[in-house]
This record gives sequence, C-alpha cells and structure tokens, in this order.
Amino acid sequence: MLIKSLLKKIVFNPIRYISIIVLFVFFTGCNPEAGGGEYYSIQGFTQGTTYHITYQLPTENGLQERIDSLLQVFDGSLSTYDSTSIISAINLNREHIKTDTLFRTVFRESGRVYQLTGGTFDITVGPLINAWGFGPGEKLDVDSSIVDSLLQYVGMDKVALVGDSVYKSHPEVKLDVNAIAQGYAVDVVALYLEDLGCRNYMVEIGGEIRTRGVNPKGSFWRIGVDRPEYGNMIPGQQLQVIISMHNRSLATSGNYRKFYEKNGVRITHSIDPATGYPKDSRLLSATILTEECMTADAYATSCMVMGLEKAKLFIEGMKNTDAYFIYGDDQGMYQVWYTDGLRKYIESP
Repeated sequence: MLIKSLLKKIVFNPIRYISIIVLFVFFTGCNPEAGGGEYYSIQGFTQGTTYHITYQLPTENGLQERIDSLLQVFDGSLSTYDSTSIISAINLNREHIKTDTLFRTVFRESGRVYQLTGGTFDITVGPLINAWGFGPGEKLDVDSSIVDSLLQYVGMDKVALVGDSVYKSHPEVKLDVNAIAQGYAVDVVALYLEDLGCRNYMVEIGGEIRTRGVNPKGSFWRIGVDRPEYGNMIPGQQLQVIISMHNRSLATSGNYRKFYEKNGVRITHSIDPATGYPKDSRLLSATILTEECMTADAYATSCMVMGLEKAKLFIEGMKNTDAYFIYGDDQGMYQVWYTDGLRKYIESP
C-alpha cells in the first residue's frame, strides 16, 4: 500500500546533489543464467549523495525515472535540506501541517530506538547538529553557553505524533532524521523492486545497503567496508573487510569523513544528545546488519555515540542483529570486534 500510494505522487524529474559514499559495493555485469532475466544497474543522485542499484528483471522497464521520482517524493517528506518538505515545515512551525506515511514511519521507529538506546539516538538533536556545522542550519562558534541553551530543546519527550500531526513542547524543538531516513529510503526502493517481482537486487544509497537473493554471479552480494582513515575520502580505495550479504541490510557510521578541525581539535559529527558535544571515543566505525536498513542506520549512529564498550553490550542484546566495529587501541593501531553471527560472512579485502 505504501509503494502504491507513493507512486501516485511521482513526477518524473531528475534529482541533482553532491556525492558522499561510505561503502563500496562489489558486483559484476549481466549474467542471465542466474534466473529471472538479465541484471541491470542504474545510478543517480539523491539526498546529498549517490545511489547505485543492481537488480534482475525480464526488462529494464525505464526504472531509473521511477526510482528518481520515488526519491523525490521521499525528499518532499523527510529532507531537512528541502525547505518545502514536511519536516522543514514542522521545524519552521508552520500551521496545519499534516504528516504522511513516510514521516510517520520514521518518527515511530526513531521513538522506538530512542527508548531502546536510552536516548542515545535522538532526532531532536537537530539544533546541536546545526550549531556544530553538520546540518542545513547556521554553524555557530560553539561554547558551553550555546550548548546549554540548545540542550533544553533536545529529547523525544518534547515532541509527539498524534494522528497525522506533530506537537512540540517548544517552537525551538527541531527534528533531524538524517541518521535514519537514508536507510529508510533504501527500504522503500527495495520494497518497490519487490512489488515489481524482483527477487535478486542490491540497493545502495550513500553507503546504506539492502540486498535480496544473489548477485549476477549467483553468489551472495559482497560489500566492502572502508578502513576508517582520516582523509580516506574515496570509497573502496582502502578496504578493511568484505562482508557477504544475503537478504539483509547494512549501514555504517563513522567519524573519519564528516569532521573538521578547530584550534587543533578534531570535531566529529557524532553529537551526544546527553552532553551536546561531539563524542570522543575509540570507536572509529560501526557497521550494523539487520533486516531493515532504517534500523541498521539508526543503530549504527547510536553505537558511535555510545562508544565501544556500551555499543558491544547493546548489540549483543539485540536479536537478528550483527555488527562489525573498528576501533583504535592504546597504541593507535586498528582493532576489530564483530559478532559471532558475522564470522562466516567475513572475507579479507
């Protein structure tokens, strides 16, 4: 029902943004012997990043235009970079704003993860993200007084979804769903492919991935996770590990690409909602595998804010969830930790 209702809103116009990818995806060309028709690959721009999709269908069927239009509808709901979106209207306190199914799905999942992580994942952290220079708002010269003034508006207890309307305890409460919406966009596109009858696909948007079935070689999809080196801006150039995936989703969060330096101090984009400051942690990269990509996306962000030890405990308590963490030891060397369920799917790069 969701996909069918979204398709009614589709307008066939391309989207153009800049490209930032966290992961590198391995796949090869067409092999019709894998069953169900040939494999096709399309790519484009969305949500400030790129997407790559490989899928198997009897015909290509003009899918690129449909995917671009589907993602436009998505941005019209959840993009804080789109001043006309539903979430932007809520942040600007416009009156009589009605949410759609996309917004409500992300809001409810965000609330679930907020409770599950004890507030580590919090979509009301938007004003702090903006202040530190990682959002669409104005970057500020942050000090303790600014942090204190913004923290009073942080917390999902300060916002509620009643029916199709959002109510805030204060006008300055603002939402930022960038840590979960991209993963949900992957899920939406994947479900659209399944509605078309596609049983073998890989959908990647900005490094968040969902797979089903097998790749053109008839094997599990092979996903490369980048080594978290500061300055490693080219996806796939320096790989830490390759993970085989089958009917699962994967998301990675890390601080090695989204950061800047101020007075010799590295400022990262993992903002702790409890303190209002960037998280200082040995954990450099968190890769999460779950069934749904929006859940993997939210968990990956949460783990980066938790830090290594708390993130381990959190993941070990989750069912049907695997993780691959890269962290620095006391000597500054890379170390890894991963769940037992992931062991047989790990390959060397």
